[in-house]
Amino acid sequence: MRAVIQRVTNAEVKVDGEVTGKIGAGLLILLGVGPDDTEKNADALIKKVCNLRIFKDENDKMNLSVKDIDGEILVVSQFTLYADCNAGNRPSFINAASPEKADALYEYFKEKCKSEVKNVQCGIFGADMKVSLLNDGPVTIILER
Repeated sequence: MRAVIQRVTNAEVKVDGEVTGKIGAGLLILLGVGPDDTEKNADALIKKVCNLRIFKDENDKMNLSVKDIDGEILVVSQFTLYADCNAGNRPSFINAASPEKADALYEYFKEKCKSEVKNVQCGIFGADMKVSLLNDGPVTIILER
């Protein structure tokens, strides 16, 4: 699994002009699923993301997690994180999981995040989504499990 984690002041995702997920301070997670990924990979990524100390403490040091600040999470599926751009100029997505497998692990990831963080919002798997965010810092982290 691959994730692009962005510390945000706020973020939202829309599908067909309708908001499907909206958060205040917390993390926007763009999540990609590979063909060999399992629930074990998802569990490891969730643990890392929810405990990642990238929020500022009282001394202005990145020392707090999204759980520590009672933050929120917005999860958006993003198969393009598995793009292969080595040959030619058009990306290939053969390294991404099948839609059925990716959707199942995306749903699993979202549900498990809800056991860690009070407010977890999301986009709609496979939909054409418009994501808006105010990156705080900016802080952007790439994780792979």
